[in-house]
Amino acid sequence: MRILITGGAGFIGSHLAEKLLERGHEVVILDDFNDFYDPQIKHANISGFAKDVSIHHVDLRDSESVRNVFHREKFDAIAHLAARAGVRPSIQQPRLYCDTNVTGTLHLLEAAHVTGVERFVFASSSSVYGASKTIPFSEDQSLTQTLSPYGATKIAGEFLCSTYSHLYQMRVVALRYFTVYGPRQRPDLAIHQFTRRVHAGQSIDQFGDGSTRRDYTYIDDIIQGTMAALDYKGPLYDIFNLGESETIRLKDLISAIENALGKKAKINRLPEQPGDMPLTCADISKARQLLGYNPTTKLSEGLPKFIEWFLRSQ
Repeated sequence: MRILITGGAGFIGSHLAEKLLERGHEVVILDDFNDFYDPQIKHANISGFAKDVSIHHVDLRDSESVRNVFHREKFDAIAHLAARAGVRPSIQQPRLYCDTNVTGTLHLLEAAHVTGVERFVFASSSSVYGASKTIPFSEDQSLTQTLSPYGATKIAGEFLCSTYSHLYQMRVVALRYFTVYGPRQRPDLAIHQFTRRVHAGQSIDQFGDGSTRRDYTYIDDIIQGTMAALDYKGPLYDIFNLGESETIRLKDLISAIENALGKKAKINRLPEQPGDMPLTCADISKARQLLGYNPTTKLSEGLPKFIEWFLRSQ
């Protein structure tokens, strides 16, 4: 297949591109290389295979540029991973998040429809569950409230995807990713940020008492589930959780990083932040059954792999 990966120079996108190339697919990357974090990190992410892919520097908010890519190239499938990410920044810049994540997704779906792309995978997020009282989170829950503009843009993206699937018989799979980590993880995310600061002897900010819990999912497991979604032959529109289905307390994550680095963290305790979810936990039984999703990397194994990569990349 010839597959377009939006956000293909990012953390998850670059890993997906590598795996698709390894399987013999043709890969095209669309990325705007914005300055949310150092663009050189994105260039480094794809440096090992840049010569094997076509790369389009395009902002999804620019509908004409998106359309031009689709009219110049023919795609069998799209893996839409591009987004403005992060809960806290979305509270500061809600319009930017809405323009990129909602309007940008609309531009992509419309271009896919007009050019006859039949398969579309959308990277959603566990943020759509908000402060759900039903644990673990399952795909058939009724979602009534998100806690951040970021979460709201992701549920809006899911609804746009379901609409285009219904109107134009496009096969769409929405994947709700649960806190992905591993080599190349974005520098703003907790595991990477904590590791960098503890390694440098700097203090880390701990919001709340350390009891918040996350379902941390290793990148290789996420890629396995995403690859399966690209081959999915079930209903024209479907949603899957991709997580580890095991939660880790923030204070235990910090302890694990301390142990892996052999250094003690200096902790700056701060109040809980608006928009942060108190807990994320995925019910992955549907993905196991219908996608053959099979996460195998526990945090006790994945965290040392990440830290090994981090130390090697310094």
